[in-house]
Amino acid sequence: MPFMKGAAPVRRTMKFLNAGKLVLKDKVKIFSVNYNTQGDHHAGARDFVFWNIPQVQFKNPNVQVVTFKNLTPSPFIRCYFQDGRDILIDIDSRNREQILDHLIKVIGKSQETLVAEARLVEKKDNPANFGVGCDRHCICEIPGQVPCPGTIPVPEHMRGKHIFQSK
Repeated sequence: MPFMKGAAPVRRTMKFLNAGKLVLKDKVKIFSVNYNTQGDHHAGARDFVFWNIPQVQFKNPNVQVVTFKNLTPSPFIRCYFQDGRDILIDIDSRNREQILDHLIKVIGKSQETLVAEARLVEKKDNPANFGVGCDRHCICEIPGQVPCPGTIPVPEHMRGKHIFQSK
């Protein structure tokens, strides 16, 4: 398989990309990481870019992700928001787990928000759902289904009362 070649090919698998924890807030439009390829205090930023940036890009398709190498004396992340503001996050001498945890707290969506959004997408997505809070009140509203027995009586040949009752 050609996609399994290169440095750490597991980064290109769907299982790895879906395992990303950082889902950015809707107002974040550009996410940039500045780091150097040399130096001990840039090691966490290099690891974050290598392991976590593919997950961030996969989980946030509407966000532009940019990396700048060898342009700064200290590593940092800058996020540009929809209204023109930006935020600087210092990641100097942090490991990639600390960077990820801090980003989730500062610019990531909370777990409650993610659960609520998943529930809304699930409800609206599936046309087979019916009942309170869905597009259809009853299954009888779908063309080709048997109408509600409360409005139109079900034919006798479809009722168990008449089929299984001995005469």
